[in-house]
Amino acid sequence: MLHKDRCICEFIPHLILKTKVTLVIHAKELKRTTNSGTLALRALQNSEMKVRGSGRSKLDLSPLLSSEYQSFLFYPADGAEELNLQLVARSPLPVHLIVPDGNWRQASKIHFRHPELKHIPRVMISDVNLAAHHLRAEHSDHGMSTLEAIARALGIIEGPDVQDQMMVLYRKKLEQTLLGRGISPT
Repeated sequence: MLHKDRCICEFIPHLILKTKVTLVIHAKELKRTTNSGTLALRALQNSEMKVRGSGRSKLDLSPLLSSEYQSFLFYPADGAEELNLQLVARSPLPVHLIVPDGNWRQASKIHFRHPELKHIPRVMISDVNLAAHHLRAEHSDHGMSTLEAIARALGIIEGPDVQDQMMVLYRKKLEQTLLGRGISPT
């Protein structure tokens, strides 16, 4: 969703991971040039997207639940556990990370709109985001883009090399977005 002269396609890694990522994206988010969740999916071969909030019949997410994976809802709700190696090691199954994507208000409604996910453990990363620039204004010290959050989560689950590759993509997206706004990222 960048102008052709700012294209970052060459920086999209093609990662084949044990971890499955499902992006549950609000329909309005698909039109935003600052959306980074869909960019994350382009890098992750074992991933999928489900669109909600488009006005058609209610999206049923129960098919996402599988006994082949340890599913986690990646959202910093009350009662969410810190995503760390100890949590991941509790199960021998590969992780399925279900990631709500949208603005804070849209993403927060996943608890109410999708009761089929109510028994899935919620996980979060509580690190403070000290970055000088963001794709969007952050209203919390912990706020980060969806791509950035997925990169950090995969760094914990899959290892630092995966996080590094995803963060290169994030930094390129951020750099080109800022340049498009007339802001030097340095």
